[in-house]
Amino acid sequence: MTQPHALPSLSAVAADYDILLCDVWGVIHNGRESWPEACEALTKFNEQGGHVVLISNSPRPASDVIAQLDSLGVPRDSWRAFVTSGDATRMELARRAPGPALIIGPARDDILYEGLDLQRATSVADAAFLSVTGMIDDETETPQHYVEQLSEAAARDLELICANPDRIVQRGDRIIYCGGALADVYESLGGRVTMAGKPYGPIYALSLAEAETLMGRPVDRSRVLCIGDGVITDVLGANQQALDCLFIAQGIHGDAARGDDGRIDPVRAQALLTAETAYARYAALDLKW
Repeated sequence: MTQPHALPSLSAVAADYDILLCDVWGVIHNGRESWPEACEALTKFNEQGGHVVLISNSPRPASDVIAQLDSLGVPRDSWRAFVTSGDATRMELARRAPGPALIIGPARDDILYEGLDLQRATSVADAAFLSVTGMIDDETETPQHYVEQLSEAAARDLELICANPDRIVQRGDRIIYCGGALADVYESLGGRVTMAGKPYGPIYALSLAEAETLMGRPVDRSRVLCIGDGVITDVLGANQQALDCLFIAQGIHGDAARGDDGRIDPVRAQALLTAETAYARYAALDLKW
């Protein structure tokens, strides 16, 4: 595959794009603090006539995640619309109501189910399907804690709806397992999994619809740039939608793409991408203007 172009700054290509579909966790914050340079880059893109649509695999609706962005110091003028995997997943859940659904995930994600008239199962035996947002306690649990429960569900051929396709995320200086890691285990057990977040089509359809509303006209897909640090979510999602992508290599991959001179090494970035049969037009260690 062709190596990504090392991108020194977003300003170098900003004039080529009308829309940024920008990942959140790993690009503009790490779950504990926001990154001022990344936020400034998005703000400047907006100021120059572009439109930033944040596109996140958060399992909660965007309206609920905005408060988290505010608390982390992400400026409101750095984005103009916000779409989450939770938004796209609610459509899948609504089609399967009233269930009942066996719900796996922390209590903070319960807002995903509000207003859906979805009944909750108390056990695998009572469930019509599973709905997963992540570990119940992602500070201490791993996917292995759920193998027995997931094995029972797979044996009953229950569908698993995963509201967060991310496998891992960086929280401060720690790596935390996400819903996608449970989905991987379920598939390895022979279970059926449905996901609407990145890299799957529904979240992109919602995001591009938001972009069209912002622009007041149809979106020229050749002028849309996806930005993200997840190869199997952000980059593959952009590839499947035939959209340009800026790979932020320093997110969950740490220093794996950093050259000896401290700058992005396109060869090392390509190795990360090629491992997942993915391609990005551009690569950078982090997002800056």
